[in-house]
Amino acid sequence: MPRYGMIIDLSRCNGCYNCQIVCKDEHVGNDFLPYSKAQPLSGQFWMRIEEKERGQFPRVLMTYFPIPCQHCQNQTPCMNADTTKAIKRRSDGIILIDPEKARGKKELVTSCPFGTIFWNEENQIPQKCTFCAHLLDSGWKEPRCVEACPTQAILFGDLDDPQSEVSKKKIEFETEALWGRNDLKPRVFYVALPKPFLSGTLALGDTDECAIGAKVTLHDKSKGPFMEAVTDAFGDFQFDGLTPGHFYRLHVEMKGYFPYEIDIDFKGDTTLKEIFLKKTN
Repeated sequence: MPRYGMIIDLSRCNGCYNCQIVCKDEHVGNDFLPYSKAQPLSGQFWMRIEEKERGQFPRVLMTYFPIPCQHCQNQTPCMNADTTKAIKRRSDGIILIDPEKARGKKELVTSCPFGTIFWNEENQIPQKCTFCAHLLDSGWKEPRCVEACPTQAILFGDLDDPQSEVSKKKIEFETEALWGRNDLKPRVFYVALPKPFLSGTLALGDTDECAIGAKVTLHDKSKGPFMEAVTDAFGDFQFDGLTPGHFYRLHVEMKGYFPYEIDIDFKGDTTLKEIFLKKTN
């Protein structure tokens, strides 16, 4: 028996909304009993996209978060709130809400900490993502959202199969639970969840041209480790995964120019003012 899971790589997601659209295409107007009743045309997104904007001008970053049901495997809040046994976890790990047994159970909507359970007013039932279990049981290898993703930001498969793409990626990359909810042991894993960053731009003081290939070192004065970067064709550099409340020392070196150094009291996502390097004599 497979143990299904999903990996969503946020560094690959460009916000095309294909996953959300095909979820609507599959489920709006279509009953797939006993898995689910039809999803309403509006008001529900079994695969919803959240947008998070970070940083300040001129370096503003946008991250798109595809968020389906996380199909949690531990202390599942929705199952704990279910007094009618309408929510069941299958042997493959997929969690389904029985559309008949759950009738009238609106309290199940607020039981999900990820906000992935929705209320169908017409049918008076709670509903959510099923990982397209009706398709998997008929021979499909992946849900519609995975099939439709043009950048392969969403992968799906058997976590117990070492040859599956989802297993390989889970080993290759550092995966995390959404919003740090590792306690729930979700079956949806995320790669490249946004972390606090420091960015800046270097320019040559004598020519105003971009400082390409400058070596930038960031030393964490609070605990010792340092990070290194090299400026790109625009003179830009960026350090991710920093810790708010820590003090950092930024050091810049480039042949033919004086070193530059500055101490930074890091409060959160920060873009430094443009730095001009002074040419040596």
